[in-house]
Amino acid sequence: MQEVKSFLNKYGEFVTKVTSEPSLNQVSLDSRMKEIDSSSPIESARLLTAALGLGSETGEFVEIVKKMFLQGKPASDENIFHMKRELGDIMWYWTTACLALKLDPFEVIKENQDKLEARYGEKFEIDRSEHRQDGDL
Repeated sequence: MQEVKSFLNKYGEFVTKVTSEPSLNQVSLDSRMKEIDSSSPIESARLLTAALGLGSETGEFVEIVKKMFLQGKPASDENIFHMKRELGDIMWYWTTACLALKLDPFEVIKENQDKLEARYGEKFEIDRSEHRQDGDL
């Protein structure tokens, strides 16, 4: 037991060593956010809200899907409605991200469509998914 505690304490020290200053210190985080706000069109507080919200709401959606496919939760109207609600929350945070980055939501969707059309053409092929051209993010 002591060996495990010692390992976890050392690992905790390692984690702290390799963590950025803004991730550890509120003053550094505030400074970084102000730097981003003043040197770019990004609204950092809004972007942080969007990123955290997208992660959590996506997780809630995934949780429902996981329980349906892996734990026997029914594919019922109630659960479809629940997923619909979570998708609405995801869209709210997605729009918040677009606003924070000063991006037109239509252009974001169009850029995604153009990227996927260039990658796959008319039909999905796994080879095109796994072997992308340079610059294809």
